[in-house]
Amino acid sequence: MSNIITLPSLRFRPDNPNHHLWNNNGTWFLHYTVYPTPFTKERIRRSLGTKDVETARARRDSFFQHLLAHKAAPTPTLRAAVA
Repeated sequence: MSNIITLPSLRFRPDNPNHHLWNNNGTWFLHYTVYPTPFTKERIRRSLGTKDVETARARRDSFFQHLLAHKAAPTPTLRAAVA
């Protein structure tokens, strides 16, 4: 039986300081994708509640730091009992 590990994987491009940020009519949103199963994905957009790009970057960085600090542990592997 295979074991699915649910660890966050974050990608950042140094040449794009607004990576994972999306401006919707002046309000900045955090935009990222999660993969709940190997066959599905879900796009998440959360308002950062600001119109200032510097504040939005700081809030994005804070969110991802929190996510990495509380990352999920690997699911335990099921083993057959030895007789």
